[in-house]
Amino acid sequence: MRTFYSNIKIRGGIMSIRIFVLTAVMALIMLNHSPVSATGLSNARAIGMAGAYTSLARGYDAPAFNPANLGLNSIKASGLQLFGIGVAISNNSFSLDDYNKYTGATLSEQDKTDLLGKIPIEGLKVSADADVSVMAFSMGNFAFSVTGFGAAEININREVVELLLKGNTIADTVRIDGTYGEGYGLASVNASYGHRLYNNGDRHLAVGGTFRFLKGFGYEEITHLNGEAVTMATGFEGVGSIISKTATGGSGFSVDLGGVLQLNKSYAVGMTVFNFLSNISWNKETQEHHYQFDFDTLNAGNMSNDDIINSTDTTIDIDNFSTRLPARIKVGLAKTTGTLLWAVDWEQGFKKAAGSSSKPRISAGCEYKLFRFLPLRAGFGLGGKRGSTFSGGFGLDVSIAYLDFAVANYNAISGASGKGLNFGFNAGFRF
Repeated sequence: MRTFYSNIKIRGGIMSIRIFVLTAVMALIMLNHSPVSATGLSNARAIGMAGAYTSLARGYDAPAFNPANLGLNSIKASGLQLFGIGVAISNNSFSLDDYNKYTGATLSEQDKTDLLGKIPIEGLKVSADADVSVMAFSMGNFAFSVTGFGAAEININREVVELLLKGNTIADTVRIDGTYGEGYGLASVNASYGHRLYNNGDRHLAVGGTFRFLKGFGYEEITHLNGEAVTMATGFEGVGSIISKTATGGSGFSVDLGGVLQLNKSYAVGMTVFNFLSNISWNKETQEHHYQFDFDTLNAGNMSNDDIINSTDTTIDIDNFSTRLPARIKVGLAKTTGTLLWAVDWEQGFKKAAGSSSKPRISAGCEYKLFRFLPLRAGFGLGGKRGSTFSGGFGLDVSIAYLDFAVANYNAISGASGKGLNFGFNAGFRF
């Protein structure tokens, strides 16, 4: 029989597990709103093609996907992007249908079992990424842009979620190991250049790079978290500790390198190494927060007694510290001319972190110009941070002005059945 202990509120400075989890999620997502290593998230054309854009990007689109494209005569373009906005929010367990079905409902034991069965062994993961481009222009081999981007991610131990859903029984041990979180917000001033190395008829080889000056607005990472609580006949016994590292300002740089081979008039293959070099020095209000607690025979009768809980909550100033944006590689093949364009990309990250995944990803997309002024786009991706992705979008090209819009759903075609959503919108002029 489940006990009342799952609803226990811990006094003396310790929040309940429910409040701790919700606060952690909201804090990281709020941090993300500071203007992701996932630059390019605000490009609606790329979103509509599931991110398969490495060898198709041109002009001011090129820096976020492959700066070497600026060196190819066949796809050079000059233009001005007025703005671009992209947001992606996802989790690895629940869909909008689940939210609508269970929110506010009285959950049966079968409902709780079904919900718990949707959570992978590694835990409940919530991610949020954002990318905002406030200005971008290109001319010839050069491109310049100003962007803001951020990423946040938290993973909650499955045992904690099981406690919230089902409570606990005598001799249960609940551990919080495996819970982690990280988030950051940055602004970036970007300069890109592409240079042609080889030219033989319709075959061209070019290389390029993007240098980013980064201004940091906020960083937070849980660097240490462990603890457990055991249900005894007389009450709860438990111990735990949390250490987090924060900063409210910093600066740094990152460098992307790319190469592209135009095979003929219609096909190109390219590769980009993102964040080949990267360093951010956090030097404003750098702090470490230590929280430790232990309790013995905590139960409904004595939970209001602060003496039952032994806890310390300490914040100390620390030396400046550095972080790196996670490196990743993308390789893409594309058909670049004609009424129907298509592209296939393969991506590999090297670190599991906010805005990045160490799982490989493959994506494919196409663009069909049913009418010259109305390009239609669709794509599918598999693997990586968010699993399967179904995307679609369209553009409006009127003379030199354009507007692009796209939406991508994670793990389902329908937005209600998906486990996340990515949308992008941008507008500008092409010359």
